[in-house]
Amino acid sequence: MTGPGEPADAPTRPRWRQRRNQVAAAGVLALVLIAVVALWGASPDTPPPVAAPSPTPSATPMTTAQVYAAMAPSVVVIESLEAGTNKVYASGTGVVANADGIVLTAFHVVRGAGAIKLIFADGTESVGTLVGSDPSIDIAAVQASTLPTVLVPAVLGNSGRLAVGDGVVAIGNQLGLTYSATAGVVSGLNRSATGNDGTTLAGLIQFDAAVNPGSSGGPLVNAKGETIGIVVALANPTSAGTFIGIGFAVPIGAAVGAGGPGAGRQPQR
Repeated sequence: MTGPGEPADAPTRPRWRQRRNQVAAAGVLALVLIAVVALWGASPDTPPPVAAPSPTPSATPMTTAQVYAAMAPSVVVIESLEAGTNKVYASGTGVVANADGIVLTAFHVVRGAGAIKLIFADGTESVGTLVGSDPSIDIAAVQASTLPTVLVPAVLGNSGRLAVGDGVVAIGNQLGLTYSATAGVVSGLNRSATGNDGTTLAGLIQFDAAVNPGSSGGPLVNAKGETIGIVVALANPTSAGTFIGIGFAVPIGAAVGAGGPGAGRQPQR
């Protein structure tokens, strides 16, 4: 008699073979149970592993080099000049937010500037005009009067989708070393920090990619090449003001809102 799923002409299996298969299966099961008991016994305080749901497949993450190559054309050097002179008293970084030439940066980089100078990635220099700001989150929007022949706005991401451990890249002009790239991870979310003027900044992204004076206003970028924050501060218990492993960025949604309607013309993804 044929069993379910067997072709009509399938030969009947000998009983000794069926018995041997049953014994082999029982032996394999016993070995598996022994292995599991051995793993649990090696660490009695560790609970048995629990199967996690499979993550939804996503696009292949970019390397740090690929993120830098995609993002660097959107990064701007910013210099704040004293009124009536060409003396630079503050410098930082900005990121092109839209096709109109709005540049987002940290407010403390341009605060009190007599004039603002923007230098785009291709070397184009422009006078900048402050068109929007929110000192409470240390964000400013600067309009460039002269645009490069090819303007490359940054792709804006969704900082609401960030998770601790996500890879990030920071690009900026730290310590005068223009277009420096550093990589790290998101270390915390919804953090608070104290700004340069003593203002308490809240709702920040904490990260460990190295940043230093001059990095302020630069983009924090995810592994998809999307800007998900604007760098505004670092933590250092000393007066040195240099990086010890903790940086902070304003989420891009809040930064765009602080820049006014013009800064928000590019939809976030």
